[in-house]
Amino acid sequence: MADQNVPPRRPRDDRGWDGRQHPGDGYRDPDHAGTYRPAAGYGGSAGYPGATTARPAQGSQWVGPDGFGRQGFAPAPGAGLPNLDDDDEPGRRAGRRRALVALGGAAVVAGGAALAMTPQVRGLFREDPVAGDATGTVVTDGTAARPSGQQPSTVRTYTEQNESYMGSRAGAALRRNSPTSGRLFDGPAAAAAATPVTVKTVLAKDPVRHLASRATFGATPKVLADIKRLGIDGWLRWQLEPDKIAPTTAELKLAELPTLKLSPQQLRDQRDQLNERGAQPEKETIDATIARQIWSDRQLFEVMVDFWNDFLHVAADFDGGEVYRNSFDRDVIRRHALGSYPEMLIAANRHPALLLYLNQVDSRKDAVNENLARENLELYSVGVDGGYTEKDVRQAAMLQTGRGVADGKYVFHPERHYVGKVKILGFSHPNSSTDPKVADRVIDQYIAYLATHPSTARYVAQSLATRFVSDTPPKSLVDRLAKTYAANKGLIKPVLLTLFSSSEFWAAVGQKVRRPMEYLVATYRTLGVRPEASPGFQGDNRRTPYAQGLRQIQDKMRELGQYPMGKPTPDGYADVYVAWTSAGTMVDGWNEAGDLLGGWRKQFTYPAPEKLVARPPATAGAYLDELAKRLVHQKLSAKEKALVLGVAGVSATTKVDATFNGAVAAVARTILASPQHHLR
Repeated sequence: MADQNVPPRRPRDDRGWDGRQHPGDGYRDPDHAGTYRPAAGYGGSAGYPGATTARPAQGSQWVGPDGFGRQGFAPAPGAGLPNLDDDDEPGRRAGRRRALVALGGAAVVAGGAALAMTPQVRGLFREDPVAGDATGTVVTDGTAARPSGQQPSTVRTYTEQNESYMGSRAGAALRRNSPTSGRLFDGPAAAAAATPVTVKTVLAKDPVRHLASRATFGATPKVLADIKRLGIDGWLRWQLEPDKIAPTTAELKLAELPTLKLSPQQLRDQRDQLNERGAQPEKETIDATIARQIWSDRQLFEVMVDFWNDFLHVAADFDGGEVYRNSFDRDVIRRHALGSYPEMLIAANRHPALLLYLNQVDSRKDAVNENLARENLELYSVGVDGGYTEKDVRQAAMLQTGRGVADGKYVFHPERHYVGKVKILGFSHPNSSTDPKVADRVIDQYIAYLATHPSTARYVAQSLATRFVSDTPPKSLVDRLAKTYAANKGLIKPVLLTLFSSSEFWAAVGQKVRRPMEYLVATYRTLGVRPEASPGFQGDNRRTPYAQGLRQIQDKMRELGQYPMGKPTPDGYADVYVAWTSAGTMVDGWNEAGDLLGGWRKQFTYPAPEKLVARPPATAGAYLDELAKRLVHQKLSAKEKALVLGVAGVSATTKVDATFNGAVAAVARTILASPQHHLR
């Protein structure tokens, strides 16, 4: 279950960022085929036998739907083990297994890893491998919270993440102020020109500003000028070809993060040297993401990277993230962010980061861990309303056995793989081959089937519409995006072009609120903070000023409760306003804006507040208008203007100098606390 699948933190030694060598990277070290011993220090069971027989039992142990968080998980009374055999009377075999379990013949240990049965118990089971059939009608799995054979959405024991927030009264209020329908135009510019904005909002009804706010991490004078120069269509074409956009100075400075380009193998081999330099690979991945969000010209690409990091979420701070999370970011998310989602999902399911994060490495035919199989359905493809049942989850978990990690790389272990017929949400396959390449390819076929399923098309469409349009996106738009996704077999660019060519996008001005991370990034962007150190600032012997500054931004984001790849559970961050309504977080963000205006982080360079407006007018009212246009790209309302002038203790006609008579930093900070800066 997404909200409970928190990968376990395992004991570390004091040797730095990689406390153990990840010898097998599967939390167990393979001694030889079919025999395993638990990894040192991993939370085990006192009664765990030191070895297993080389030939696994035909029956299966399960990690239940409660995920990793329960110590000493045991099946609900009467649940027993699933019957996956087709050559004996179901009741008799299931009853025998339940009796054996009651006698203590199986153990499921802390942290969600299912361990194999003792050799003594294995001896009571059939020794000859026989192809199973996971599609039978006898179902013995399930609990009161997650009944077998029923869709989770029907049982309604939990909901999709954004939906769980939008069921509140605040969600209902937002829904009333959102566009309800629309139409598709020939292109984005045509849609922008023909779409009136009728919703209530404090934002200027300017399509250029609207596009800059939604398709970037925050409008800047340069972004607005680029859109006006290239036109809406031309700017979007430019953004949809990120490889053709030159890197900025800040992106080139990412070479100062020593681990960023290293492979998992290099990170393993160079651990001691990197420790001496104070490098933390998983944190440097986050640092680099923050830098790109603030300073990259590939803004739409970075927005989509952030979208996928929430949709296909793997936390950076998991035990293994220090070695594998950077590669996942580079080789899965960034490689496919504007490409094919089916290819992304297939690549993710072959990547050590995801296999370790959701304990797929612990899953084999006689000890099945269902976590990745469940999240592939619930979070990464069809969604909680996608039509799958608990039985589908169990069959998918059986099919996906055999995938693991060894020596830092993806491997397929045929001796761990379940062989036998499966049927999962309409995907049916005999799964009868013992050839590892064929068996592995069947899993890819299943993942591709999920990624192109009609429910996945709708789930991706709903998520994109929520990200770019409204917390309560119109059904008309979601239907249109899902149709484009299905017609293009999961290609992302056509879906984005449909979104930007839809009137619902252009009509939704002011219908999204920045999350804490987005507020902070937008503040850096609009203030024009530069990545070079302030004059006279000296770094330490371990990290450059740029690297130090990025880490400080990350630390501040952690305080605010959101940072790239930061959610510990696999559901990613919610993308609706009511999930982030915290007065304390808002005040903390405003305080950070004040620090930036004061230029306190000397690792970067800041424009002086009195120089934000090139030629300041001589009266307070006119100066405030220009400062607001510089920071939030529009004038404030008369009421808001009076409030800000009150902060400075002046009237609109008061004569002021470039420092706003000493109050320019306070005035700028107040503007950055306005709704105009909080909305995107």
